[in-house]
Amino acid sequence: MSCQSNAAVLNTMNDVGAALQACWTPPANSENASVTLSFSFRRDGTLIGRPRPTAIKVGGDAKARQGYVEAATSALQHCLPLSFSPALAKGIAGKVYTLQFNSPRK
Repeated sequence: MSCQSNAAVLNTMNDVGAALQACWTPPANSENASVTLSFSFRRDGTLIGRPRPTAIKVGGDAKARQGYVEAATSALQHCLPLSFSPALAKGIAGKVYTLQFNSPRK
């Protein structure tokens, strides 16, 4: 099921960011953690390739970091496809965007 399925058409990148953040639920016990993902969209609201982590701030071992990255990637992918307005779709395709996924602060 898509988080975006019943949402309105997105007109701005702020709308896109809000829609993607609405799909995010941080993993349990991950206070003060964050990951920034880099990705590109097609005009149809799907991703070009797989999101790439560009900054990871997660306490714990490599398994904890990988789990957090996978949770953020999964949230992003479960939100798709997004519904772009014609004007946004025209300008969005192929450009690289980044979005930070954060856990609550202690």
